[in-house]
Amino acid sequence: MSELASDYYLEDKQNASNQTNDHVYDLYAGDEEESFMIIFGNGFYVYVTPVILMVGLCGNSLSLCVFCSKKMRRMSASRYLSALSICDLMALVFYVLSEWLRRGLNTIVPGYHGSFLDTPVVCQVWLHLSYMSRLLSAWLIVTFTCERYIGVCMPLRRRNMGSLKETNRIITLLFVLSCIVAIYKPVTSEVRALNNMTACTSKESFEFEAFVLDSLYALIITLAPFVIISTLNILIVRKLLNRKRKNKFNLVTEENAIRLEFTFILLAISFFFIALNLPYFSMWVKQFLQSHYLHSTFDHTDDLSFEYWQGVTKITRTIFNINYCINFFLYSITGACFRLQLRALFSRSRNSRRSFYQYQPTGNRTQCTNSRSRTSRV
Repeated sequence: MSELASDYYLEDKQNASNQTNDHVYDLYAGDEEESFMIIFGNGFYVYVTPVILMVGLCGNSLSLCVFCSKKMRRMSASRYLSALSICDLMALVFYVLSEWLRRGLNTIVPGYHGSFLDTPVVCQVWLHLSYMSRLLSAWLIVTFTCERYIGVCMPLRRRNMGSLKETNRIITLLFVLSCIVAIYKPVTSEVRALNNMTACTSKESFEFEAFVLDSLYALIITLAPFVIISTLNILIVRKLLNRKRKNKFNLVTEENAIRLEFTFILLAISFFFIALNLPYFSMWVKQFLQSHYLHSTFDHTDDLSFEYWQGVTKITRTIFNINYCINFFLYSITGACFRLQLRALFSRSRNSRRSFYQYQPTGNRTQCTNSRSRTSRV
């Protein structure tokens, strides 16, 4: 997910009284005193974000290894979740880390400025990768939701659409479309002098166009996924409840048990995707409605709650960054087979040639067991 319209969108709107829409790094310029909320919000962002980065990098790397394991990679759902892990890793590096270097590290190390990010070419490439990865991450969840909806509500059609070849084709198409959509950002951005420092920001000649495109981008990665995911999940849950009432004998095959487990994983991912993004999306809507492009005479510096909302923005930004590190825990809690393969991942490092794993469905749950075999020497 983007920082809802652009990497610096919310601060741009707050500096509208300067009639610029520039990406200003000093959030408190011109304020002699800082309110409690802005101090707390900034501290929350500065010290929690490194934890998100470390947990997210480790968790997504482990998730990728699990879903790419020999047992898991044969399922189409694993392909989607593998791609999602890669996108989250990219978002952590090209978005969360870069934003923290710009806005957070200078609180711990006064005077620090991540100047290497504000150089020609690096600026444009970094922005493109940041926007592309967040767009792809959001729509992979949407696509995975569609795949689970078809699997639960239209199982006969899924047999024709759920092959690994078809899944790879869909992921490739999403990747290409994300690259094309995100290309507008480097095209409308440049490195220029701003407040006695260089900054990777919108071109002066494209400020309004960048505002419009950033707003559309924000809706594409927030509102559209919210609506689609919520609607399909309601239909999925309703179908599962109806199926449970009709299934008197509660017979579950191994294949159906694994698919049901992936459905629970999807519901968990979808719920937290919406819950963690909604607060920051609400802040974006508030800032969008107060934009100087919509209200040319609106003066944010006269707003007594200006600092309060700056602090709230920092907190909600940190909350939605959790999106990129939480999936590993959701997989571990809702996925018995994921936990099995995770244990196998560490077990193989100790005894990789003596263990193999099997799925054994029991009732409504998929139980995974560890079987050991010994090979005789010839």
